[in-house]
Amino acid sequence: MTRPDYGRSVQPRADVRRDNAGLERPRRLALRGARLFDGHRTWVGRGPGVLVEGERIVAVFDGDPPRDADLVDLAGATLLPGLVDAHVHLAFDASPDPVAALTGRDDDDARAAMVKAARVALRGGVTTVRDLGDRGYLSLDLRGRADLPTIVAAGPPITTPLGHCHFLGGQVADSADAVRAAVREHADRGCDLVKVMSSGGAMTPGTRMEEAQFARAVLVAAVHEAHRLGLPVTAHAHGSAAIEDCLAAGVDGMEHVSFWAADGVDDRADLRQAIADAGIAVGATVGMLSPPLGVTPPPEVLARLPRMFANLRDLIERGAVVVAGTDAGIAPVKPHDVLRTATAQLGELGLPPLDALRTVTSIAARVVGLGHRKGRLAPGFDADVLVVDGDPLSDPNAIHRVRAVYARGQAVAMTV
Repeated sequence: MTRPDYGRSVQPRADVRRDNAGLERPRRLALRGARLFDGHRTWVGRGPGVLVEGERIVAVFDGDPPRDADLVDLAGATLLPGLVDAHVHLAFDASPDPVAALTGRDDDDARAAMVKAARVALRGGVTTVRDLGDRGYLSLDLRGRADLPTIVAAGPPITTPLGHCHFLGGQVADSADAVRAAVREHADRGCDLVKVMSSGGAMTPGTRMEEAQFARAVLVAAVHEAHRLGLPVTAHAHGSAAIEDCLAAGVDGMEHVSFWAADGVDDRADLRQAIADAGIAVGATVGMLSPPLGVTPPPEVLARLPRMFANLRDLIERGAVVVAGTDAGIAPVKPHDVLRTATAQLGELGLPPLDALRTVTSIAARVVGLGHRKGRLAPGFDADVLVVDGDPLSDPNAIHRVRAVYARGQAVAMTV
């Protein structure tokens, strides 16, 4: 029997403090910079910052923090909410052929590659990602890990036989009963939302981007079943026919919305107005690195880009909800931390710098269903903080000078 050591004092735990009532509480951390963007507006004062207790922000302050807080003074830096990417694929590794790379991996290797991709995002300041297409529900296993971003997971997208991304495992017959059963499986598995491929896509030979994949009545059945089960639906939609079907079905969001046609890009002001009127969130495919020297996008894409950007600009002017969904992972120019580059492209679409930052923080958080705790530096919100050197509102390149990242109150290791 071990004798008690009455002469040894009990040392306080390093991660807790005692409040006025003598109760143990998490230690408090104060992050202070030169500027702060809280997700809505900017703060410039004696030294604006956030006070963190555990995983949450408990106060935003200017100047001196409470004496019991551990101060991290980030001179010259801007504090922003962690960025929110509304469309990523952790299962794709941003290689020249991510589909082949995924096909060559078993589930354990695929999961390890997804962890690596998620850590790339986190080190780049992307503290929340919405994964809109994995294989075999693997992304669901990664939710809740302290070393990864917060993950909103759709599981394998529901698609037609040999339809877009059928290799991820979500292909079903083009029938109402089949899609209802697929939606129920996603709900039973614990998915956060349902992704439906309502048109073909560039990554899947044999599909056409301008063509709708599901019959309209089938898409309606999928959305009704998802909503009955409390799940939102976002749809991959390129061509006008698919966009019309999505509007009729009452989807919550649409990805891409390129109005891709066989010979160009459709100009459908009626559909753009209908999207804005319905409040459907548009995931604009913006954000990419500059291609390596000698590498250019496919000619059919280059020829359509001006019209596609004009349509996006018009959607924004009509008041549509538009967020950045980078499609991270699908190509070398789209690594998993590529979201920072989207702010410049949002500027090209007519958004002032402040609105571009709102788009990749508070607005995106609301669209992915986490607006109550993500995308803001405000009391009660998760302590997801991106710290950059300089002022991203006056210097667009400042967003890339990442000094530190905090995820749910913990400093992120910035080296591999």
